[in-house]
Amino acid sequence: MIDVSVLYSGLETPSTPHRYGRKITQIDPPEFQRMAVAKSAKERKPIVVWNLTRTCNLKCVHCYTASDACKYPDELTTDQCKEVLRDLAEYKVPAVLFSGGEPLVRPDLFELAEFGRSLGLHVVLSTNGTLITKETAQKFKDLGFAYIGISLDSAIPSVHDDFRGMVGAFERTMRGFRHCVEVGQKVGLRLTLTRHTCGDLDRLFDFIEKEGIDRACFYHLCPAGRGKELGALSPEIARQAVDTIITRSADFVNRGKRIEILTVDNACDGPYMYLRMLKENHPRAQQVLDMLAWNGGARYSSGVGIADIDFFGNVHADQFSMFRTFGNVKQRKFSEIWQDTSDPIMAGLKDRLKLLEGRCGTCRFKTVCGGSLRARAEVTTGNPWAPDPACYLTDEEIAGEPVAPLATTAAAPSASA
Repeated sequence: MIDVSVLYSGLETPSTPHRYGRKITQIDPPEFQRMAVAKSAKERKPIVVWNLTRTCNLKCVHCYTASDACKYPDELTTDQCKEVLRDLAEYKVPAVLFSGGEPLVRPDLFELAEFGRSLGLHVVLSTNGTLITKETAQKFKDLGFAYIGISLDSAIPSVHDDFRGMVGAFERTMRGFRHCVEVGQKVGLRLTLTRHTCGDLDRLFDFIEKEGIDRACFYHLCPAGRGKELGALSPEIARQAVDTIITRSADFVNRGKRIEILTVDNACDGPYMYLRMLKENHPRAQQVLDMLAWNGGARYSSGVGIADIDFFGNVHADQFSMFRTFGNVKQRKFSEIWQDTSDPIMAGLKDRLKLLEGRCGTCRFKTVCGGSLRARAEVTTGNPWAPDPACYLTDEEIAGEPVAPLATTAAAPSASA
């Protein structure tokens, strides 16, 4: 996850110390629910993506779980989920992200969220937004959800409806956004970058500002589930999309708008941003390289700083790696499974740089990017250590002397974080 608004424009956010080991400023706005930070990125506990159910009221073309509007057997019960939440709290994970399917179809969602909050967990929700009423939005606010992420594929209703497999999905999703904004619940937009969505990004940024949306995450596609049917972006289109995201994010910050913009699941976005900043003689280019190096990109992501628990209790390196399971929370605690490196893939994910092959293995930004998304490499090639096919940096850009793991000017984590 690359926080564009933080890195390029210096916007302080609640997650900055967790992601980059430091704060941009020394003043915490009073509304911050700041995430905890480890002494190093390698020591971070994982943010846990938890697919509470596979059932969904939509049928999206890029759904990595290939969910549908039906009942799936053997999903975790309420009591089993509470046992998992106890373990996650004791293990001190920085956040739990309830996802699906569509998590709002689970009748015990708010019971689980309330229980998690009582344990001190930082709770986030990922939803398609179509089931959010004003009463639902108020429950989010009352229970202290840190953030509600709502998926939107386009500012054009017909395009979104086509992606979601339901006529009228756009209008229902927009009602969900507006209900959250009305009650003061932090809400963000989530969009997957595809050939269909990249051409409409400027219009989407206008839409984000108009609707008062606090945050937007732009996901690079991983060909999992139904997403296997969508073609990959060309390097040229990917670069154009990231440039638009950087430029429009900077415009928000320059105009005093606290809108957080991130890109997700392609860690080469970090080096690409740094190279752009060098060309622009950006005064914070070195600081950004230091922060990226501390973060490590994907080096400390899947299998380290990101985990997934699926609907049946299986534990995966991330939500796109459901083809491999390291254990099940019905038999063993998540914390035990996560720290068990007897599986060579889990051990490799926790110390991956020496295993990376091809362009990723020789890239000068290897310690900054970390080889990007291993799930995409394995799904595409069958080899978990192959180059990530979504890297859009040129051979010339990645050649040369390796970037040091951490520049001497990098700051230590703030004591108050």
